[in-house]
Amino acid sequence: MSVDTQIKILVVENERIVAWELSERLKSLGFIVCATAATGEDAVTFAKQYKPNLVLMDIMLDGEMDGIEAAQIIRSLLNLPVIFCSAFSEDMRDRAQAASPLGFLEKPLNEILLQHLITRLLPDGTSAKERTC
Repeated sequence: MSVDTQIKILVVENERIVAWELSERLKSLGFIVCATAATGEDAVTFAKQYKPNLVLMDIMLDGEMDGIEAAQIIRSLLNLPVIFCSAFSEDMRDRAQAASPLGFLEKPLNEILLQHLITRLLPDGTSAKERTC
């Protein structure tokens, strides 16, 4: 299959080491990480530029815009699914619901749950590792 059939993911995380580690984990699971962003503003810009299939979004970001606001803009402009990856409080989770996320993952991330949520995007049920470039 072509690269176009694989899931492309935009990782939005303000902590560099966490963004790198998450990107490496995603690649090892067979997904394509098209970009990483540390700010909500960059997340919106990269989502427009790369048109990923999915955005993994931290809530606490650098810059003026947090992850919830960035997710709402991305959903309204591009209708892309978002999975929030963060340490959640009830107030934050309630506010994040307004962005209609595909799901919520608490840090530290559970790799099996992460893979399960992402592969829900694959229409034929195959895993990302079964798809070749």
